[in-house]
Amino acid sequence: MRGEGLRRVRATLRWAHSDLRTHRGEALFLVLATAGIVASLLLATALFGYATNPWQRVFTQARGAHVWIHTVPSADARRLARLDGVDSVAGPYRTEAATVSVRGTRASVELRGTPGLPAVGRPLLTAGHWLDPAEPHGVVLESGLARSLLAEPGDTLTLPGTTRTLTVEGVAESAEPHYSPGEQPGLVWAPPSAVRAFGGQVIGLRLDDPADTDYVVQRAVTALGSGAVGEVSTWQQARSAAQGDNRLLGQVLGLFGLGALIAAGLAVHGAIATRIRGHLRDLSVLKAIGFTPGQVVRVFLLQHLAYALLGSVAAAALTEALGRRVPGRLGDAVGVWQGLPGHTPALFLIPVGAVLFIGLTTGLAAWRAGRVPPVPVPRPAAPAGGRLTGLTRRALGLRLPAALVLGCHRAFAGRGRSLATVARLTLPLVLIVVALSAWTTIDRFHDSPGHMGLPTALTVRYDSDVDPAGVRALAARDPGVAAAYPGVEEAALVPGQTGTVALRGIGTRDEPYPYALAEGRAASGPDEAVAGQGLLDLLHARVGDWVRITVGDRPQILHIVGRSIEPQNAGRVVTTSLDALRENNPGLSPAFCELRLRPGADPHRVAAALTSAGRGHLDVHPVTNPADGLSPLRAVVAGLIAVLALIGLVELLTAIGGSVREGERDVLALRAIGMSPRQITAITVTATSCTALAAAVAATALGVPLARLLIDAEGSSSGIGAGIARSPSPGLLLLLGTAAVLGAAGLAALPAARAARRRMADTLSAVA
Repeated sequence: MRGEGLRRVRATLRWAHSDLRTHRGEALFLVLATAGIVASLLLATALFGYATNPWQRVFTQARGAHVWIHTVPSADARRLARLDGVDSVAGPYRTEAATVSVRGTRASVELRGTPGLPAVGRPLLTAGHWLDPAEPHGVVLESGLARSLLAEPGDTLTLPGTTRTLTVEGVAESAEPHYSPGEQPGLVWAPPSAVRAFGGQVIGLRLDDPADTDYVVQRAVTALGSGAVGEVSTWQQARSAAQGDNRLLGQVLGLFGLGALIAAGLAVHGAIATRIRGHLRDLSVLKAIGFTPGQVVRVFLLQHLAYALLGSVAAAALTEALGRRVPGRLGDAVGVWQGLPGHTPALFLIPVGAVLFIGLTTGLAAWRAGRVPPVPVPRPAAPAGGRLTGLTRRALGLRLPAALVLGCHRAFAGRGRSLATVARLTLPLVLIVVALSAWTTIDRFHDSPGHMGLPTALTVRYDSDVDPAGVRALAARDPGVAAAYPGVEEAALVPGQTGTVALRGIGTRDEPYPYALAEGRAASGPDEAVAGQGLLDLLHARVGDWVRITVGDRPQILHIVGRSIEPQNAGRVVTTSLDALRENNPGLSPAFCELRLRPGADPHRVAAALTSAGRGHLDVHPVTNPADGLSPLRAVVAGLIAVLALIGLVELLTAIGGSVREGERDVLALRAIGMSPRQITAITVTATSCTALAAAVAATALGVPLARLLIDAEGSSSGIGAGIARSPSPGLLLLLGTAAVLGAAGLAALPAARAARRRMADTLSAVA
């Protein structure tokens, strides 16, 4: 019995080795596809960890405050420490809004008078040292602000328009929102004596339960009075801002990785099913020499598990060894991920999960091999393609090329099997269409920012003593400036007093701001406004509703007549004209100016010219484009397309092998009616091309709306709003379909020609 078992093992190994030699290309493609899929999933996991854990690490180590509330100077902020649910507080600290400059680079900042290193919201020093009482002009910069200013300990900051100077003593990380030009001022910790203009105060609340954030904010605003609260920021907003585009990259990689895994599993399933149909005689021989159905199943299962395991291990090893060397954000993400606690389990579980999934799809197909009887069943006498349909006979009667007609007939005659082949080939093509749509959408942000919520290229901020009309006149004299829109932005409390949003007044009724509208119409009448998706979601409102927000102690009631694509502030923005805001506050003065440039104008040249003309009183910076942070997505998309193309190639090779094998039974009949080997080859090539054409058409029909749905859903969840998705150009889609069809025809030509020129004896043995 033991010798019999060894003989079976040796026979199994010999059969597996022979099969591997026969299908080397297919095995290589399966290994490479699995490696690409597992690498994508590992990189997605790394990006998710990179997006969340750095901020979480800083928040935990700094004992970050869950809520930061800015109030007027006269508010008694200390009473908030006695609120239910508040564990401890940071401050209150005196604040001053200022502008600092170093080596010609300016930034808006918040000077925060901090007497000592706080226990809550404690900055984590990365360079230099903390504030020294002996240095009354020493400050510590938040790390994002320091990077923007290219400042380091020892540098001297000036405050334009004054004679004051500050010395950088240190740089520190903080869990609060980082500096963002035009959106979020940079944080500067300073001795209380350095905060001269007492513009307000800020207090941080650390809560017993972070889930009670909205409730505590509401109670805090009620205790102080809405007129005393200027701005509220929460830990959720800070975390979302810190994650930024990294989470989106992780979602893209994860989505395509899972889709590619499913496509690969189906491709393996189809490959095994096709090979089983072509190896019925070999399987019968294995059964005849004593192999049990379970052993036959294990032959196929273990063989393909070995391919999947080899690809998974290779992907894990390469990601671990070389991942951190990838330039840009992906390399940084892998480096951070490798130091996180969940790194080792993920590095093991993701490849194992991929192998198990491929093993499941393999097992379902291999189960059929175990059911093959030990005595070969004679093949049916009917042609593989089945009887000729009426449409096929009419086409032949019209004297259309017989090879073309019979090829189309063979492609779609066996409906169930043909549809399964088309479906398996369609899936990777659908994902490629979605990937191309993501690429096109990113290009749209760069090429046509005005259609994506970014009609202006530069923002000009100026000191309070500068005449706004003079700034507009200065900008208008520059040949690169097409229009200048005065504007003001205020923090407003939403109903329920659980958070703040941005209320913007930009442009005038005579020269309205060019919104990028996705729904409704532009605001033109009194009290009319447009809102971003994030604000509509926060207020549970929609276009056509009236909303009430509070700026200080002044209520502002606005009619939302449109939804704009709003890339800034997570879409929590309501925008109206400057004239509409002045109706409620006549003394309101513009605080900045948005510049729309002429086509071809260089933003950097215009910014440099205006900064020089402003003589130190103007802060000119480019408008942040969210697509700038998505540049690594191009390389990701290119890599994913390569992996998906590889999976499609495996499926094409499977379909070609099955078509050639099925066509062997028709060779004698086709020769008997006088068809040449070239015509017989053309039948197989046409059948394969028709299959690829059907898959390309189906992929286009399904992929374009699916891509719009996914991209717009991501836009809505990020607050930008639906309406940003852009489909690939018809030419690009036509190129994809043409490449699929021509690739299928080229791959099918050689094996089809070999089969058509086989010797008559070989053909007789194949159909026997």
